[in-house]
Amino acid sequence: MKKIVFFLLFIGTSVIYAQNNLSGKITDINKSPLLGVEVFSNQLHKGTVSNDQGDYTFKNIPNGKVTINFTFLGFKTVSKEFIFNNQNITFDLQLEESVFKIDEIIISTPFNKLQSENVMKVERLSAKAIQKTGATTLSEGITNIAGVSQITTGASIGKPVIRGLSGNRVLVYTQGIRLENQQFGGEHGLGISDAGIESIEVIKGPASLLYGSDALGGVLYIQPEKFAPENTTKFNVNQRYFSNTIGSNTSLGVKSSLKNWQFLARGTYAIHSDYKTPNQRATNTRFKEKDLKLGVGFHEKNFSSELRYNFNNSRLGLTEGIGEQTKETHLEIPFQDIDNHIISLHNHLFFKNSKLDIDLGYTINNRKEFEEHEEHEEGETEEEHEEHEEGEAALSMKLKTFSYNTKYHFPKMNKFELLIGTQGLHQTNTNFGEELLIPNAKINDFGVFTTANFELSNNTRLQGGIRFDNRSIKTERHEVQHENEVHIFNTIDKSFNSFTASLGLKTKLFAVLNTRINIANGFRAPNLAELTSNGVHHGTNRFEKGNNNLVNEKNLQLDISFDYNTEHFEIFANGFYNKLNNYIYLSPTGEIEDGAPVYTYLQEDAKLYGGEFGFHLHPHPLDWLHIESSFETVIGKQDSGNYLPLIPANAWKNTLRTEFSIKKWLQHGYTSLSMHSYFKQNNVSQFETTTPAYNLINFGFGGDIMINKYKFTTSVAINNLFNEKYINHLSRLKSNGILNPGRNIVLGLQFNI
Repeated sequence: MKKIVFFLLFIGTSVIYAQNNLSGKITDINKSPLLGVEVFSNQLHKGTVSNDQGDYTFKNIPNGKVTINFTFLGFKTVSKEFIFNNQNITFDLQLEESVFKIDEIIISTPFNKLQSENVMKVERLSAKAIQKTGATTLSEGITNIAGVSQITTGASIGKPVIRGLSGNRVLVYTQGIRLENQQFGGEHGLGISDAGIESIEVIKGPASLLYGSDALGGVLYIQPEKFAPENTTKFNVNQRYFSNTIGSNTSLGVKSSLKNWQFLARGTYAIHSDYKTPNQRATNTRFKEKDLKLGVGFHEKNFSSELRYNFNNSRLGLTEGIGEQTKETHLEIPFQDIDNHIISLHNHLFFKNSKLDIDLGYTINNRKEFEEHEEHEEGETEEEHEEHEEGEAALSMKLKTFSYNTKYHFPKMNKFELLIGTQGLHQTNTNFGEELLIPNAKINDFGVFTTANFELSNNTRLQGGIRFDNRSIKTERHEVQHENEVHIFNTIDKSFNSFTASLGLKTKLFAVLNTRINIANGFRAPNLAELTSNGVHHGTNRFEKGNNNLVNEKNLQLDISFDYNTEHFEIFANGFYNKLNNYIYLSPTGEIEDGAPVYTYLQEDAKLYGGEFGFHLHPHPLDWLHIESSFETVIGKQDSGNYLPLIPANAWKNTLRTEFSIKKWLQHGYTSLSMHSYFKQNNVSQFETTTPAYNLINFGFGGDIMINKYKFTTSVAINNLFNEKYINHLSRLKSNGILNPGRNIVLGLQFNI
């Protein structure tokens, strides 16, 4: 890895410095200058802002084709492509007001178009919007996107669910590389802090063309925070308090940018006690999190590079039921101790009319689980026994993954864009504990793909592509002594291949109705747990047996979406039908082993269908008022007629929101009142029970308080305002009868220097 970094930096420093500048004036349609417009290039990971006269100067731009985005709150985003060749360019711009929201640049798709131009409909949520909701974790925050839910184990562990699919069927990208952290585990969350991120994009549906195996159900693409504008230094302090868990989240950040170099660092510490239901606390749901994010960027002629590192340590209590009522934060047995190291290196080589992207990633996931030993060792006291338990992990696995992703963007030919690429990874899993969930293994992925975008007219775009992937899996043989039996993990040496393709069309029907039609297929190779498990999974209280005869899961999904927008009204409708072949699921055998029921992995065809529908009303002349409503539904069934497990209940979400400013001391003020209605879930699998309906009322307010030249961003969120007693259908604590959290008051304060 070090040799690669030095080599790429050598390429950049061995060429002549380019003096390309982009400058101009930005005004509104009345020709009044706009202060604070962000002028940013996602390709270069850098930008600047306009001054109080509306003037801007974007310096040190490499030769070649570079896309620059002009973004300002309350105005339509402008994305423009420039070709630089050792010259300065002047570009003046008038921005038009936007009633509803900024038209964001989509990073997770290959051509980085504006959302209004993108063939695929991608949902985007900013980090600032997540914090306004008072979400305790990042996984909880994204559930505000229609069609996205989470499977929870208490307040600390959440796994994203996209239109009824979760686990290894949803691929997570962070820092531009795929996140590999034993995501097959039911009681294992994202392992990413919500501090130090810019936004989250969600692709709902097969994205195997872009990302390969495991993107069968969708992609969660987490974009890290941007560097500071050129020649500026910024300090940031963010503090949040959570009443329900008596929790605290403190984050300190600094970032600075010079002429050619950019730096950032952010440290975060979160600590929570057991969450409280309306009646009592859920014992040992407490958790602690430490997070460190570092970044450095370098830019020279024809070359841009960005190196980032993220370390996250999560210590997560695992409840075994309602027990001692306490506000302690010291974790009890059992608990998890998980370390994630994520290193990413992004490089862009600019040619005259084309570009080469080279992304490299290295992740280390160290997962430990501490459990209670049934018997004391001879001569061991109670205190020594507790220290012995916490000092030795019963389960200890280390997963190391090296990944690469290269894409070459051909010169644009009129309105036709084409790229080719290759992706892959090399992964090793090693066990160190006395218990085994999965064996020692090596996994290799390799994929090649091509995709094209064709602009047929101003309102019509066509995009499609094809891809081939190969995944090879090799494991070691293990014999694990457990009580009076020996659990044997036999060796496997398997290879899985798949072709995937997608085709999408965006157009306008009747000149007013934005229409997107996408058809795509995806695949997922069986994971190690499904192929090789042979033991008790304590988080689910099941003895799971793998099936090494499993084959690829494959699906074909049709998506149709409609959007109608006027100056004061927006309505949308998204529908999908997803046909899954060889869907992998757990089924009981009727046997008992090691005191737990035995389950094995089987395959059967299945289907999911549903959609999201809603509107946004911004009545004139009440410009400060917003009324939003959305309904989401998904049904999942096997061909046998049985319903699929862990399918979220239908939900209807309504929000009344106001926006205002008071003179100069309060800017971007807001209040919001929402009611989230979750319907009774009757469509349950053979091993689930129905879940009653419930309603949650949430309230929030805040804004930017200006004191002299300093800005304090404040937020107050009261979730579950009336302390409703409820259990979400996707809660893993439902089988224990443990309710979800009651009322939670979240106070937030952010200070920038």
